[in-house]
Amino acid sequence: MDLLNCPNCGTIYVKNSVRDVCDKCYREEEALFDKVYRFLRKQENRASRIERVSQATGAPEKLLYKWVKRGRLHTTQFPNLGYPCDRCGKIIKEGKLCDECSTGIKGELNLFDKEKERIEKLNKSVYYSQEPRK
Repeated sequence: MDLLNCPNCGTIYVKNSVRDVCDKCYREEEALFDKVYRFLRKQENRASRIERVSQATGAPEKLLYKWVKRGRLHTTQFPNLGYPCDRCGKIIKEGKLCDECSTGIKGELNLFDKEKERIEKLNKSVYYSQEPRK
């Protein structure tokens, strides 16, 4: 059992796998979620972006990102919703990194591996000899 301070209000609560805030803040989040979902269910609002949803419902963008990331707001139903890439902040629909950041990191890892191999080859081809003792 983990006791934590609520990141929203500072109240001590027991952490569980579903909630990352205290009961009071969780109820407030759920009320906002219902408001957001009712807003998005209207045909004319389904293509809204995060900024518009936040402005219309009063839900903080950070909370909207959390719901999209956790799959509570599905990007298949609401195509213009997403959340920021952990590295650059570009809006994405799945994973933790956008394609550009993922490709960049893979390229950097490949360069690292090549450099590591080059150094290992150099170390293998160097021979050390001791001078004869006098």
